Amino acid sequence: MYWRTALVILAFLTHAITEMRVTGQTLDVCATCHPNATCEEKVDGTGKACNCMYGFVGNGRTYCQDKNECQIGANKICGQHTACHNTYGSFYCTCLAGYSPSNNMAIFIPNDGTRCQAIDCGQPPSALNAVQLSATGTHYGSVAKFGCSEGFFWKSGENSSVCGAESVWKGPSLVCEEITCGDPPMLPHTGQVWNGSTNPGSTVLFYCKEGFHREGGGNISYCTENGFWTKATLSCKEIMCGGPPILPHTGQVWNGSTNPGSTVLFYCKEGFHRERGGDISQCTKDGNWTKATLSCKAIDCGQPPLALNAVQLSATGTHYGSVAKFGCSEGFFWKSGENSSVCGAESVWKGPSLVCEATCGPAPALANTEVVLQNTSVVFHRCLEGFHSWRGRNTSVCDITGKWQAATMRCREIKPAISDLVVFNEKCLRWKADKYEEDTENYRVVFVGFRAYQRSFHDKRKKLLSSTSDHPEICLNLLPVTNYTISITALSARFTSTLTTNTSLQVPQAPEILYREIEAPLPTLWLRRSANTLDPISFYQVFVLPLEGTLVFDCSSLNTPDFSSQRKPHGQYITAQLHLRDIGNEINLTLGDGHYYGGFYNAPLQNGRDYYIILRAVSQWGGAFKHSCVIWAKVRDISYIMKVSSLFAGGSIGVFALAIFLGHCYTWFCKKT
Repeated sequence: MYWRTALVILAFLTHAITEMRVTGQTLDVCATCHPNATCEEKVDGTGKACNCMYGFVGNGRTYCQDKNECQIGANKICGQHTACHNTYGSFYCTCLAGYSPSNNMAIFIPNDGTRCQAIDCGQPPSALNAVQLSATGTHYGSVAKFGCSEGFFWKSGENSSVCGAESVWKGPSLVCEEITCGDPPMLPHTGQVWNGSTNPGSTVLFYCKEGFHREGGGNISYCTENGFWTKATLSCKEIMCGGPPILPHTGQVWNGSTNPGSTVLFYCKEGFHRERGGDISQCTKDGNWTKATLSCKAIDCGQPPLALNAVQLSATGTHYGSVAKFGCSEGFFWKSGENSSVCGAESVWKGPSLVCEATCGPAPALANTEVVLQNTSVVFHRCLEGFHSWRGRNTSVCDITGKWQAATMRCREIKPAISDLVVFNEKCLRWKADKYEEDTENYRVVFVGFRAYQRSFHDKRKKLLSSTSDHPEICLNLLPVTNYTISITALSARFTSTLTTNTSLQVPQAPEILYREIEAPLPTLWLRRSANTLDPISFYQVFVLPLEGTLVFDCSSLNTPDFSSQRKPHGQYITAQLHLRDIGNEINLTLGDGHYYGGFYNAPLQNGRDYYIILRAVSQWGGAFKHSCVIWAKVRDISYIMKVSSLFAGGSIGVFALAIFLGHCYTWFCKKT
């Protein structure tokens, strides 16, 4: 009823407008036609008339309503086995279930050559390892049943197939698996002769393994039709040789097994050596040990050896285990080693190892050292308190000629290997090194950083440095706003020095932006940035500067005005604040969308005004505040072209200035209005 009332009102207004046009003019009939009507010449040539278009009925002027063509029946308008569907100003046809259109289209219209044909799926499909049991036909809805072939069983899936609306059989999905007996049974101490087949009728022949003999029972198993192996009763008994033979003066290496194939290794006992013959006996298949012929003879080392600057004191004999004792000759002392010799298993005397040396007298003296231990041939030196050993040997040795081979050690005053450790440029270290002349010292630098504002942050790294300098330097990639503990170890000196330092806040890097001059009520701006470890204390502020009068923007100002706090119509304000920890690598910001960003209202831009949009990147922690600014866009009034045309037609031209402090830059922008 609503749209009919609207049409009546529209007709009334149209009639009124027509009546207004009549005065002094000829009536325009076509101007009064309904939107769903056409204006055509009358048949009698007396003028024009409004006629409703095809698919609509009415008077052509005040109303033209949809005609329901389907009300005369689908069989009459679309044909047999169809359904009719009315649309606004037209209609279309579809086939009933079980029929398909000859043009293979889902819908058709009458008289386009389309006809309906019954669905036929043809012969049912085949299924792997299955046979067809029945089929009700090949037309739509027909069903075919299947069963597994002989020797197979139905494991899963559906055993039926149905002719569908697309003239295609759906199914079957049954899975038929072959009937098998699985692996044959195992019998103790037996092997199998089997071709690996597990089908019904397959056989397995059992036999006794090596070392066993057949005692009785059947040795064949068959795979039956119901998938089971018949039972075999073969029994096998182990073949054993008993204990091995004994040979004079020998021992045995034997695991105790008496089965065929077992072996015994014979060896000569202590005090005897092998003279001849074989040393292995083996248990045979008939249960007997083979003969070993090993012959062992007693060991004799002969006369004991001589020792330098020593004499033999005694000897118990020359056979295995005999011992000879020795002592230093006159004028020599026993410095080290053993003074005995023993007849060994290889028929060889072992020892003596004693060392006899002549007496050398008082030990030599070294600068800045003291003697800590001394005997008749060796003196041990050490550095005095306050000194440390730098190079050389710390022992003096009395040689066989009666002369001291003096120690070569040098003792230097103790100084720290690393001193005057300082940090410069917030990332580099310098220290004083105490080392021997031009020696190369290897340093290990370990630095660990943490942040109070980022509990999960942990920066632990190390670097190695080799240097011959007396004042080495190394630069580290220290991260900003981080508390570091740095330890440096001189590896050869085994000395470590540690310090702590704090890195300062740096000027944040401005993101990559796409500067644009835009004429749109809701301009969308884009930027791309790189993730940074200072994201938790960094954010972006988007400033809106209306271009009226003279404005000054200072990037370093800590003032953060929002839209509601503007003190004048053309005052600047922050329209959005974006915390970097909450945004991705790329963002698109639509100005004036009426949402809140970081507590700041993104107020709609006013028509008839121009703006500069400035992006400020800020990093802030504690009392430190670092920033950088970039001009993001210039938004021009969408009616700018019309305004310029009007001004040049008879208006005036004004000029205003904008001063912007971007970091250390000072830039003026002027624009015609």
